[in-house]
Amino acid sequence: MAVVLSIVFYLHLYLLEDFFPKDEIVASQVKATTEVEEKEQNQIELPTEGLATFIGKDAAYVEEQLGQPERIDPSAYDYDWWIYKKGLSEYIQVGIANNKVVTLYAIGQDVNITPFKIGEKVENLYAKIPIKSNINVENEGSSYRFELTEEDINTHPLVQIGSFYVQVFLDKFDGTVSSIRFMDAETLIKQQPYELVYLGELLQASPIDAEKEKAISTGASQQIFDISNLMRVRHDLKPLEWDEKTSEVALAHSVDMFESQEFSHTSQKNGELSDRLEEGEVFYQLAGENIAANYTDAPAVMEGWLNSKSHRETLLNGEFTHLGVGVYQLHYTQNFIQKW
Repeated sequence: MAVVLSIVFYLHLYLLEDFFPKDEIVASQVKATTEVEEKEQNQIELPTEGLATFIGKDAAYVEEQLGQPERIDPSAYDYDWWIYKKGLSEYIQVGIANNKVVTLYAIGQDVNITPFKIGEKVENLYAKIPIKSNINVENEGSSYRFELTEEDINTHPLVQIGSFYVQVFLDKFDGTVSSIRFMDAETLIKQQPYELVYLGELLQASPIDAEKEKAISTGASQQIFDISNLMRVRHDLKPLEWDEKTSEVALAHSVDMFESQEFSHTSQKNGELSDRLEEGEVFYQLAGENIAANYTDAPAVMEGWLNSKSHRETLLNGEFTHLGVGVYQLHYTQNFIQKW
């Protein structure tokens, strides 16, 4: 269960906010699921159109449908993200492993995520999609059960469609679908986005060396920037511009939090946000900061910030003009500024 503490105050015209780390996932052994339970989960018809049909297809199919990606970012879960930015109303990350699509994340008013729809009211979603607190998964002789809390169900429920799984990210303040993530069974098990109990072998992602970790963090920083702007545009706000100096300040704070194991806006080494921006020679009128730790990746942390009142207020503050993002070892920092 995630623990949240938000602190809001003004000091030299900047806003600080807090987000405590997500708890570790608990895993233990349970009995295998029954066939009846499995059949009960398969109540949604397989879509014949939209991005859901990409799961299991090869990379050539993705290129045929979407073209060449703008860039390719590595992930921590044995696949590469192919990034597609189609303006500020359609953003897609396609996860490719061994030349196959194993996951896909999409946000924006124009994405086709049938049988779901961005902006759809939650009550309509619940009326047509069976939402369960327990989801059973079978993979290569092992049995897994993901157990969703009430908070999970209210913000990112998990449903099964055929042989793959869907995280539906909900904006609990607007009461609408915010974004979507499709996953095959292996990817879901490796990410462990919910409390997990299992019987058999626990499937885990491959170890990551320092060079790949740096590339993952760099990609995640850019993804956070892109998704931030999609969320702002959806709420009729101007997109932010990337600011390199501010990003360097944000990265330094993420590194500091990881190394010091102090999850805070106040660094014992580098001081408050105003001190860090001044040291980084960042000139601004107004500044704000969001931090988080231990989320699986950029899409997950962005949806977490959106559903926290104080973080949401900073993310959707119309006065900010620029954004810097720094990610290090699952520690995330967003620094927002308003330039003169």
